[in-house]
Amino acid sequence: MSPLKLYPKNNSQRVLDRITAQLEDSAIIVYPTDTSYALGCSCLKERAVERICRIKDIDPTKHYLSIVGPDLSHISEFAKVDNATFKLLKRNTPGPFTFILNPSSHLPKIFRNRKQVGIRIPDNPIARLLCEQLGNPLLSTTVPFDEGDDMEYLTNPELIAERLGAELDLVIDGGICSAEPSTIIDCTDGEPVIVRQGKGEVRL
Repeated sequence: MSPLKLYPKNNSQRVLDRITAQLEDSAIIVYPTDTSYALGCSCLKERAVERICRIKDIDPTKHYLSIVGPDLSHISEFAKVDNATFKLLKRNTPGPFTFILNPSSHLPKIFRNRKQVGIRIPDNPIARLLCEQLGNPLLSTTVPFDEGDDMEYLTNPELIAERLGAELDLVIDGGICSAEPSTIIDCTDGEPVIVRQGKGEVRL
């Protein structure tokens, strides 16, 4: 599989429409974020979410799942955000952070009865553009890798396409990404708690 090149701006609308149509048809893609490359699909397509969980070998009932949106207005529909948490998100987004929040009742069926949902608004124009074109958030998770892998693998779409191409519908080349993971902040109990320090310094 050959990666499809996208740019931070001035992309062909025909190409963007093609990607959107694939996502609406339950496609699994690899796309760039402000940390590493990620697996993504429309968060509204349950079959695609289940495929990603199989690729990652995770149980969606036991692992928290993250959604990526272009801005806070899209995210607030899917998670409960009080005033203090909203201000925290506003100070730190877009950025390399995953916020663990209490889910709202508007999440798709596969997320129902979950106690937590991860929220990301990455500082990567391609990631946000994909969400804007789709009209709803992407489900997102780090590209699978083995403990002994060279971390360059997570940063290079060509290498990802070589390894995972048979399980994917599309690999988007947005240039070389970082190999550093996002910083995770748990906001489910009122006071934010950093549970993993990754890229970026959160402004509490």
